[in-house]
Amino acid sequence: MINRINKTSDLKKFLENKIFQKILIISGKNSFYKTGADNLLSKYLKNKDFFLYLKKGYLPEYTELKEIIKLKDNYKPDLIIAVGGGCAMDLAKISSVFNLDKDLKKRVLSNDFSKIKTKVLAIPTTAGSGAEVTSNAVLYINNLKFSIEGIKVRPDYFCLIPKLLLSSKKLLDASAGFDAISQSVESLFSQKSNNESVNFAQKALKILLKNINNFIKDKNLINSYQMAIGANLSGKAINISKTIAPHALSYSFTTMYGVPHGHAVSLSLNKILKFNYFNQNESNCNFNVKKRYDYLFKLTKSKNINDLDNYFIKLKKNLKLEQNLEKMGINMKRDSRKIFFNVNQQRLSNNPVKILKEDIPLIFERY
Repeated sequence: MINRINKTSDLKKFLENKIFQKILIISGKNSFYKTGADNLLSKYLKNKDFFLYLKKGYLPEYTELKEIIKLKDNYKPDLIIAVGGGCAMDLAKISSVFNLDKDLKKRVLSNDFSKIKTKVLAIPTTAGSGAEVTSNAVLYINNLKFSIEGIKVRPDYFCLIPKLLLSSKKLLDASAGFDAISQSVESLFSQKSNNESVNFAQKALKILLKNINNFIKDKNLINSYQMAIGANLSGKAINISKTIAPHALSYSFTTMYGVPHGHAVSLSLNKILKFNYFNQNESNCNFNVKKRYDYLFKLTKSKNINDLDNYFIKLKKNLKLEQNLEKMGINMKRDSRKIFFNVNQQRLSNNPVKILKEDIPLIFERY
């Protein structure tokens, strides 16, 4: 079970607990200093032995993971605090369940966790992935994306502090916010969805779609808190259902072209929504796909799939998430085989309508 620390006063009490004598903080330079996390945590860690590790990479990569695990094994912390976005969270989550040995890569890829786990407190500085409540983490090995999954991967505690979201740039906020929106939409249509995940996804969408434009335009503590709650709910939704095709297709855009994750997801969301809608009679899931679309139509005040398509086109335009692949330097004709060769098959298989890798270029052309 994951425990929420509701406010900073509770966080102070939590960190002053004597059971936490040695603390490893994993963060990024911007996440830790520009957000004000350094000032906040320094007040509560005055009498603690702590070590700050500032991640080097933009993505959670195996080479850096090994470095962190080695540090953890030598330092032997009682608690790991992850401060940041998805990358810092994933590195902290994975490092908490592995020790360094010669078979590390093999064990990581087979989810063969160490017997002893280091407790993790997750403090997000973006309203996006909801990684603070998910039992999976992303890891890149030689530019290939792998998913590390298991209940032990899930953080033990999380704390949402809206003040830490105020300093991030608009493009990061837009990308992270759209990631949370797409996660919630994808969760609704995942073959693994259930009543609980649908409830989380619907609550997330109501909050996120209501607040994201104002959050980007005029960020404040109130809409930052709402976005943090929405992203958290989206994380709870996909922790149950997992994501579907848009996330499966996103990773090559990030590794090959450096497109931020949420922005990369946005490039195929509309296409997959239309593909699934027009092929829903071929769905192989145990729920009524039409009813899930009807919910989205009602929520977005859309009369049909074309209205829904236009709704998300307008939203992405407002968020300044470029959708023209040529303008982004993405050459589909030249690189489509490379882009779609590395599609995450695990996430693709969750899609309500079966998609084969060879179908993907046609989906991009037709929808």
